Amino acid sequence: MRPSTSFTALMIILGLAQGARAHSPQELRRGSDLRSLSLADLATEVPRGAIVVIGEKHGVAEFRDFQVAVLGALRAAGHLVSVGLEFFPAQDQKTVDAWRQGTLAEPDFLKQVDWTSPSFDFYRQQALFPRLVEGSLTVALNAPRLLTGRVAQVGLEGLTNDEKAELPPGMTLGRDSYRRRFMETMPHLPDGDAAANRYFAAQSVWDDTMAFTASEFMKAHPEQTLVIVVGEFHVQYGGGLPARLRARLGDQASILSLSQVDLSGLSEDEIQSELDPSTAEGPRADWIWAEGRVPQTSP
Repeated sequence: MRPSTSFTALMIILGLAQGARAHSPQELRRGSDLRSLSLADLATEVPRGAIVVIGEKHGVAEFRDFQVAVLGALRAAGHLVSVGLEFFPAQDQKTVDAWRQGTLAEPDFLKQVDWTSPSFDFYRQQALFPRLVEGSLTVALNAPRLLTGRVAQVGLEGLTNDEKAELPPGMTLGRDSYRRRFMETMPHLPDGDAAANRYFAAQSVWDDTMAFTASEFMKAHPEQTLVIVVGEFHVQYGGGLPARLRARLGDQASILSLSQVDLSGLSEDEIQSELDPSTAEGPRADWIWAEGRVPQTSP
């Protein structure tokens, strides 16, 4: 998601608190059977040329720190690690490149990409992680924020021809189960289902644009391992971004997911209900990292 879009204000970012019985704070588990594993274990399970999609609650220091730890574990295992952030529209790639190459100061960079909130301190380390000298890159992934805002207002059918040209090639809406869970998060809206349909279309534009950009990157850099950081709803049960990546890259592509979730404030039964694989949709992600303490929201 883009921090400054009007659509973001209308999206409910679920406080997806999860865990397991006998849970201790900050655990990494496999999504399929909830067994604990180490970061080194995770890194060995990621093949070269994979895409790892990490879902987060935006602007949480513990989540940032674990993302950086994942990146470090992959590098230690021999991966060439590029990083994609949903906060950067693909149209700003040259601006991102200039900042990474040191020809654009950070304040000017943030102004040009129109960064507002949360603080960039939550994402600087991830954005700076790729080593340019080895060919790894920081990748701008998302749709133009004005485009997603327009879709939320007028729907796909209301776009001008020029606006439609900004959609990713072959763009489609998210699958039915993803749509159903999305609709369950929406507040009461003045025009009801019509507005919810527009917002889901905007969500789908986010997902499919990121999937298209990432797939084009991987076709050009098959030796890289691309780690993408997005909001957790885009990741859970594989229904958002992972599904669109698989649709664009095919069944042989290695698309892996990691959900970062906050356990705070849930009962034991609620924790287990959130963590257990869904009967209908399977595991929430390939791996789940559970934060059991109240997150620190200062950088």
